[in-house]
Amino acid sequence: MSSRTPSGRPVARHGWAQALATVLGALIAMGAVAASGLWAAGAADLPAGSFPQVVAATVVTAVGGTVELSGDVGGLAGTEGGLTVIPLSVTLTGALVIGWGFLRPLRHRAVAGAPELAGWAVRIAALWLLALLGLALAARHTYELSLGDGPLGDLGDLFGIRPVVGFSTDVPPTVLIGLLWLAGVLLVSLLVSRGAPLPAGLLRFWTSVRPAAHAMALLLSAAVVIGLVIALVVAATRGHPAETFAVILLGLPNVVWLALTIGLGATWDGRVEGPFGLPMPHVLDEVLRTPDVSTLNLGTLTEHDGGRWWWLPVVVAVLLWATAFVTAARSPARAWRHAVHMAVALALTVLMICLMVRISARFGLSVLGIGDLGEGFSGQVLLRPRLWSALGLALLWGLVTGFAGALAARVVRRRGSTVTDR
Repeated sequence: MSSRTPSGRPVARHGWAQALATVLGALIAMGAVAASGLWAAGAADLPAGSFPQVVAATVVTAVGGTVELSGDVGGLAGTEGGLTVIPLSVTLTGALVIGWGFLRPLRHRAVAGAPELAGWAVRIAALWLLALLGLALAARHTYELSLGDGPLGDLGDLFGIRPVVGFSTDVPPTVLIGLLWLAGVLLVSLLVSRGAPLPAGLLRFWTSVRPAAHAMALLLSAAVVIGLVIALVVAATRGHPAETFAVILLGLPNVVWLALTIGLGATWDGRVEGPFGLPMPHVLDEVLRTPDVSTLNLGTLTEHDGGRWWWLPVVVAVLLWATAFVTAARSPARAWRHAVHMAVALALTVLMICLMVRISARFGLSVLGIGDLGEGFSGQVLLRPRLWSALGLALLWGLVTGFAGALAARVVRRRGSTVTDR
């Protein structure tokens, strides 16, 4: 039987056991998604039994950590490398589990005190800190590379060079960024949930913030669902299901949220070089695999795919209008105010996408300076947004679709009132 306050309201149960269940649930879910995606991408064949360490590294990057590549090849050779990429499928899985676990003990309540919310969050954060330390220490491994045939192999045999490369995480930044990620997840959970309890002093302020935040959560979720359906159809009809499932399980939000910004008219700069790549649709690889940095936008996608990408702005417009309409119908406000809220929320959402979808990855090996870091042993993936133009376009789209959605919701309410009066 649950205990009750003197006023008769149920007391939320959110002790250490519930916090442990939330953190463990998030880790298990993230690890399962990461392992499945890496297996589909072929990482299960990595040497020296390093698959668990690679899974740990993937979870680390999913919460904002950076994997550092290193090498030990003696004074006659050199290595360089680094990896900054967020597998957002894993990130989203962890965020959903943590958000659900954070809000579940607080359900069926309208108000919660700030000390109560802070204490509950601190319990989760303390256990999450221990989990981050364990992940950061586990996400490291070394490999011995074979230089193969050709000049690199001959020089390696001549000088007795056996390159050893590996990856690791910098523990302090990983822990700090991981805690900030957790704080963001908990805050966003309170923002987007329509029924989450809040301190009484914030209720008036939250009535203007929460509908717009909830609208952006609906928009991002709808984009992921549409992308998932398309990906499953592609896997069933065009072959290469393993590659498609690698994209789904590691980077589906990366692709669909990138497409969302491109549908708004945003432009990205990027490049893919060498055999080193990341799970991504074939058309993106074609656009980005050029000698110099490439431009990624509606124009370049259309040039490489027969003009079929012009449907993207239409889909984005429909999604934005539908989101604005649903939000205005649930939370009536003046049309101009609703448009401003939508514009600000969409600009912040696009900013989040630009920060999380960007990619910077490079690895290279050279022996006596031969081979431009070694042919077959170098690669680069780069993807970065033109930020200010993307934010400006988001503000414009938010104003237009927010105003249109509010007007449509007003018309529907008036018709409903007329029918009721009759």
